[in-house]
Amino acid sequence: MEGVFNQPTFAPCPACGSGLQVEVFPALFRKTSAGQGGETIMMEGESSCFYHPQKKAARPCDGCGRFLCALCDCELDGRHLCPTCLETGKTKGKIESLDNERTLYDSIALALAILPMLIFYFTLVTAPMALFVAIRYWKAPRSILHRTRIRAVAAIVISLLQIGGWATLFIVLATRR
Repeated sequence: MEGVFNQPTFAPCPACGSGLQVEVFPALFRKTSAGQGGETIMMEGESSCFYHPQKKAARPCDGCGRFLCALCDCELDGRHLCPTCLETGKTKGKIESLDNERTLYDSIALALAILPMLIFYFTLVTAPMALFVAIRYWKAPRSILHRTRIRAVAAIVISLLQIGGWATLFIVLATRR
């Protein structure tokens, strides 16, 4: 199971097959011997962790410079960050490799295909837009939760029917003259 965690790219979920990327604290995988009861005790003159003053510092944070123990060290894209810098980077969007949100393109395409049907004339513009969005973002990461492509397929089918309807209308009107 360790092969799924802390990978630089998305890996398939062992249960459902969806792409996922999970960052786990390094302490989860650390091997401890039977006689060892936790972190090394600090000696005189050694630096301590900013968050755990009783634990020995392993390295400084690349973001703020605070000393971190092995438990607090979060490695992301080759940088070592403390939990505060990681959270700040996530909320302010400074860390590009963290997904704070995802655009659900399949929902946008389905809305572009269905909502304008209330006023039929809008479908002349929105049907090609829905078709474009559904096809363009077909392989884009879907929701963090498991979702199928049924919305994108429905958007493609509905928009093709609308485009076909408009084409038929234009052909009928052109042949009447």
